[in-house]
Amino acid sequence: MAEADLIAARREKLARLRALGIDPFPYRFERTHTTAQVRAAFPALPPEARTGTEVRVAGRIMALRRMGRIAFAVLQDRTGRLQLFLSEARLGKEAYRLLPEVLDIGDIVGAWGEVITTRTGELSVEVAGYQLLAKALRPLPEKWHGLRDVEKRYRRRALDLIVNERSRRVLEQRALVINTMRAYLHEQGFIEVETPILQPIPGGAAARPFVTHHNVLDRDLYLRIAPELYLKRLLVGGLERVYEIGKNFRNEGISTMHNPEFTSLEAYEAYADYSDAMELAEGMIVKCVLALTGGTKLGYQGRELDFSRPWRRVALLELVGEATGVDVEAPLPELVTKLEAKGIQVPEHLKGGPKGKVIEHLLETIAPGALWHPTFVVDFPLDISPLAKRKRGRPDLTERFELYIAGMEIANAFSELNDPDEQRERFLAQERLRAAGDAEAQRIDEDFLRDLEQGMPPAAGIGIGIDRLVMVLTDSPSIREVIAFPLVGERR
Repeated sequence: MAEADLIAARREKLARLRALGIDPFPYRFERTHTTAQVRAAFPALPPEARTGTEVRVAGRIMALRRMGRIAFAVLQDRTGRLQLFLSEARLGKEAYRLLPEVLDIGDIVGAWGEVITTRTGELSVEVAGYQLLAKALRPLPEKWHGLRDVEKRYRRRALDLIVNERSRRVLEQRALVINTMRAYLHEQGFIEVETPILQPIPGGAAARPFVTHHNVLDRDLYLRIAPELYLKRLLVGGLERVYEIGKNFRNEGISTMHNPEFTSLEAYEAYADYSDAMELAEGMIVKCVLALTGGTKLGYQGRELDFSRPWRRVALLELVGEATGVDVEAPLPELVTKLEAKGIQVPEHLKGGPKGKVIEHLLETIAPGALWHPTFVVDFPLDISPLAKRKRGRPDLTERFELYIAGMEIANAFSELNDPDEQRERFLAQERLRAAGDAEAQRIDEDFLRDLEQGMPPAAGIGIGIDRLVMVLTDSPSIREVIAFPLVGERR
């Protein structure tokens, strides 16, 4: 039958239920056990066993078949599946007769009865009674095909979660990762804070912002691209160790590694530098791996990842030099010429500088193949790191690192710049880039500079992309697999 006909049939059934005085959407149901709790309580019963234990379970009917005076249903809840055994002898003739009139695959029901095993040894609830809790007016996807259309899966996420166990498991694992991060930071003495999502000036990252308008104030505001500048102002205020887990918004493309709305963890620690941030990242992420797997190794897209500490550390210039076979410390025009002589094309908009942009482009396009196991790429050019302290002994570089896992950038961190005069000069350099057409260059934030002039202690800060980290830890090929409701294009 066409889906429209199936929906029409279910709506007719809904009307008949109401005519019989059966409420298809009651208020509550008292559940005593999840399906997993039932299975845990009775792990190894022989066939045709009776436990004498009555339970009340609830969930969605995923399969239903009648065989004369008996019927079998599969009940699915958040923890798994369990068989329901229904019989005319136990339910009574009238309740059993109404079974096909009341229940469809996809309905949410409550059922109660004794835990038994069938002749084949299948753990079941012998149903003494049942109650319809929510009538499903739309059918589930055809049994053997499910949701194969990827775009449909993301667009109809609730349906995807019903029929795809892996989709549910990934979101549960994501929650475990975030809870593990929170627990680790709490143990380290960090406090969780919240900073504004609507900001008068977008700062803390190189990105295009989304713009909105506040009617009462009659002014444009921006969805934050990062919480960094506000978190550092809390360091000025004396909180010393702070973190925030929350949404950021960047007006960029959609890909397997990018979603315009994404979740990050940013943490800032006073009296520390970027070496301390590396230790924090290692310790926290290893805790997450252990929580998910019980060990320090896991598979991602058919290859093993080893999270054993300590992780590799490599200088950015060294890494890019080895990947390209070019002396990347040469002046920009010479660098571009040498790269193109080797068949490495440099985008036209980068050829005018700054040079750091070219090196960053090479890191993102050429070098990731050498960054499979967790690796800290350290010491970035000054001209692309406006919020980081200069590297001791190399003032043209900064004490900044990016963490790569499975060839993806997972984290970005600095020894934080806390000299307000130098910070102003860095912002001015960014404004010149904006004037030259760089829409992602950062802006001068006078409120931040004013607070920085109050004195901010030396500090380390790190931002971790939670979505990408969860991708790696759950063996998910796309960022959209780990976001409950990713952004998708218009319906075609």
